[in-house]
Amino acid sequence: VQLQASGGGLVQPGGSLRLSCTASVSGTIISINVMGWYRQAPGKQRELVASISSTGASNYVDSVKGRFTISRDLAKNTAYLEMHSLKPEDTGVYYCNLDEMYYCSGDGCHEDTVRFVRDRWGQGTLVTVSS
Repeated sequence: VQLQASGGGLVQPGGSLRLSCTASVSGTIISINVMGWYRQAPGKQRELVASISSTGASNYVDSVKGRFTISRDLAKNTAYLEMHSLKPEDTGVYYCNLDEMYYCSGDGCHEDTVRFVRDRWGQGTLVTVSS
């Protein structure tokens, strides 16, 4: 199981970035429940920034409401985080997460090849907001 995050970089205050996170397995993904983006600023604890369920229900930390938008492409097993009006305090390493996933391992999908995993993390992508 892999979560590949991308899209971070250096941006000036007021700028925008789009992060992507794609889940992949050796086999076929059946379903993912909730995907989320967390961030960890230097010297601070990791916090949940935004999350989105398989039905599209989303949640945001108060500090990003109105500026960030989380979305998903279920067919691509990918979650996106559109970030606008970025502030220096948005700086940090952004990690994607999935809480629960069913998938079939290997070729084909049979009762004995269905797998269930919880709480998987991507490798993190650095977002730096600075002039």
